[in-house]
Amino acid sequence: MNFQAIPIIRIFDEIKAKEFYLEFLGMTLDWEHRFETGYPMYMQVSKGSLVFHLSEHSGDGSPGTKIFVNTVGLDALVEEVTAAEYKYCKPVIEIAPWGSRVFEVIDPFSNRIVFNEK
Repeated sequence: MNFQAIPIIRIFDEIKAKEFYLEFLGMTLDWEHRFETGYPMYMQVSKGSLVFHLSEHSGDGSPGTKIFVNTVGLDALVEEVTAAEYKYCKPVIEIAPWGSRVFEVIDPFSNRIVFNEK
């Protein structure tokens, strides 16, 4: 069996979400959908095999959620992210209590993404 979980992350501002996920994290906008003009945005962003759905729809996800992402190449990732000069988040690599190397970013909607390398 092969699985891929895609978290739905609650957002409240399409422009701020794109600034964070596309410009800061370096993800790609795969597609976006809205039922009609003036309705909430729903979009998919990805970076390699990491895929997130971002939703302005009420009831899709809870603001302030935490997502744990296992990865390889943490040094290169943090270097890439910090080079983006996003003024609201300056991640640093730390050693987690379980011994892994991690860094955490917080999006403009208080969602936290922890990148973990064993």
